[in-house]
Amino acid sequence: MFLSTRDLGGLAVQLCYYRGMSELRASKWLVDEAALLNNMSSVRCAGGLTQIERLLNHALKEHRQQPIKALVFIGDACEENPDKLLAKAGELGLAGLPLFMFQEGHDSKVEATFREMARLSGGAWARFDHSSPASLAELLGAVARYAAAGRKGLLEHGGDSGKLLLQQLKQE
Repeated sequence: MFLSTRDLGGLAVQLCYYRGMSELRASKWLVDEAALLNNMSSVRCAGGLTQIERLLNHALKEHRQQPIKALVFIGDACEENPDKLLAKAGELGLAGLPLFMFQEGHDSKVEATFREMARLSGGAWARFDHSSPASLAELLGAVARYAAAGRKGLLEHGGDSGKLLLQQLKQE
């Protein structure tokens, strides 16, 4: 992600994750790969239900303080009320914060919710295969270019992932 935006002025990323029954963590804003990898390597899983609404609320709060160009969510499950998540995704869309929902797996109910969340926010949905980390890396690189340079950056990305996302994004 950082390499794909170096020529576009760089990128700042905040790593957020939830685990357990009520834990939501957010890193400070990171501007280099080493810091992001260090933060990611310290994440430990714990059982619990999804907390997507809490994450979206956090993102909206951050966006109001300093505009965020894109929110990437990577997940395989959704145990929350879809109507509440769709309403929050619509709020993000009205605020100008598109969701990029990347789904691992083939759960059709999760797919329907994630696709609609992406659409309502002005973002995009894509599936990735956990056995191919390169496909997720390409998707993340495409979003990074979008965050750094908008549709123009995504157009210049040139890869299949960039084209897939571009087809779904609302016109700016």
